[in-house]
Amino acid sequence: MRRTISILAAATTAIAGSLAIGAPAPAATPSLRFHGAQYDSPGKDTRSNASLNNEWISLINSGAKPVNLSRYTIRDASNHVYTFGNVTIAAKGGRIWLHTGKGTSSGRVVRWGSGNYIWNNTGDKATLRDAAGKNLDTCSWGSKMDRVWVAC
Repeated sequence: MRRTISILAAATTAIAGSLAIGAPAPAATPSLRFHGAQYDSPGKDTRSNASLNNEWISLINSGAKPVNLSRYTIRDASNHVYTFGNVTIAAKGGRIWLHTGKGTSSGRVVRWGSGNYIWNNTGDKATLRDAAGKNLDTCSWGSKMDRVWVAC
């Protein structure tokens, strides 16, 4: 009887200890992250600048402080790389849109300056890296029938 009580006490202690440790907390959502992507310019792909600029990817900053994006990069799976200049994204919900085509960048809109589409309609992966090259976030999609954009 004494041996049974000792075994039960040891088992109870082991179970209680494992419950106290618990499962690891899920990874926190980064404060600077991708918000969405319009990877398929609506209409026929004509490679006109208007069509190229209807292809975009956006970032959102949910943090308490603005973030200067100087030297941050966005790249696709084919290693097309956009490097931000001296651009700041506002805090608490600030957003910036990176459009594929050419044109004037101002405020919350920046232009890649490409004469070709960047994002593949059949699937792609965007990677956001900070100025030191650290991966901050990714957004990926596969082929979506009758879809032209995705929330990240």
